[in-house]
Amino acid sequence: MKKGTIYEGTVKKVKFPNHGMVETEEGTAVVKNTIPGQKIRFAVTKVRKGKAEGRLLEILEPSPLEQAEEVCPHFGVCGGCVYQSLPYEEQLKIKCGQVKEMLDQAVKAPYAFEGIKPSPITHEYRNKMEFSFGDEVKDGPLALGMHKRGSFHDIVTVDQCRIVDQDFRSILTFTLQYFREKQIPFYKKLSHTGSLRHLLVRKGKKTGEILVDLVASSQQPLPLEEWAEGLCKLPLSGTLTGVLHTVNDSLADAVVNQGTTCLYGRDYIFEELLGLRFKITPFSFFQTNSLGAEVLYETARSYIGDIHQKEIFDLYSGTGTIAQILAPVAKKVVGVEIVEEAVEAARENAALNHLDNCEFLAGDVLKVIDEITDKPDVIVLDPPRDGIHPKALDKIIRFQVNRMVYISCKPTSLVRDLEVLQQRGYQVERACCCDLFCATPHVETVVRLQRKHT
Repeated sequence: MKKGTIYEGTVKKVKFPNHGMVETEEGTAVVKNTIPGQKIRFAVTKVRKGKAEGRLLEILEPSPLEQAEEVCPHFGVCGGCVYQSLPYEEQLKIKCGQVKEMLDQAVKAPYAFEGIKPSPITHEYRNKMEFSFGDEVKDGPLALGMHKRGSFHDIVTVDQCRIVDQDFRSILTFTLQYFREKQIPFYKKLSHTGSLRHLLVRKGKKTGEILVDLVASSQQPLPLEEWAEGLCKLPLSGTLTGVLHTVNDSLADAVVNQGTTCLYGRDYIFEELLGLRFKITPFSFFQTNSLGAEVLYETARSYIGDIHQKEIFDLYSGTGTIAQILAPVAKKVVGVEIVEEAVEAARENAALNHLDNCEFLAGDVLKVIDEITDKPDVIVLDPPRDGIHPKALDKIIRFQVNRMVYISCKPTSLVRDLEVLQQRGYQVERACCCDLFCATPHVETVVRLQRKHT
């Protein structure tokens, strides 16, 4: 295959997360955002060491697996969901097969793979969205939503998005109309000019509490009081508990908090999981599928087993959800999290839930772990997408606990870390998937490891 050439072929399989293996008469290429069984046209963008990568140009024939009607009107243009056109059972089969294939290659001894657990709901399941401001075409009208598939700059207004509920859609629509009328420009990533950057919305699935945060640069004053008043008047099914404004002058295309002002109400919401209550601030980590998170954490709790009178380390603890779910039974739980705001929320949550055997430490696991004088009996790992820093993993292994439970949102990072853990004396006993990200290629994986000599 040659770079720049256009080919046609059929997607034979998809490797995690969305790498379709496309067979053509000239060979096989990797093309993202495809589904097994589709016949596609693609352009080769890279050829290296005999392996070709391509960019999807057109779907010539749909896959036999796809539904006749697409669930979301934005599907195919919006880059948020890849599996919208697949029945949910097929989504689960693909994800489960991908993870099992990777684990089977990485795990050195027999283990129990226990399949995939579905999300309790498959539509309107998300409790958080970060919408981006921009334009759909160069110099077009203001847009607010998700990045267009395959584009770094173009934004699709997703006012009919189906993975969030009507309150999210109403807030997005009102905000877009308001700033269009005020003719406020969005922040342009190349010239670093303009104001509007992101709209962050969080809503408790159990509590119905809603938090809205407008993220913008400080380049010009914004008419935010009228915007906040308008939000308060929207006919929402949930309860608007806070409207915020966050300044972000960072050059990175990410939500960076450089100062937050509360325009209305308070700067947090509450959510409930497994009978416990959690305070969630704008930027603290919390699983985006509340009902799915209950399935995930119940699975992790069952993998951990009996922890009566045992000390638990919850590393990469976020707002302390896992720690507090384990605390009622454990002797003590120590959580470590690098985001200070999340640690403060975790401490408040523990007090809110009347748990006095939780300790939360702020800092990088790599450094903080040296300062902890406690010795754990069990370690729970729930790292970010890139997995565990090799030096941090080495220090974790030195505790020589008999049991670990590893929760991963990126199985490629998981299998890399499992290679090290197995080399250092741990054996994978059980593993399963929990789907928290319906219509997308992502999935959570839970693995239980045991020291071999025990």
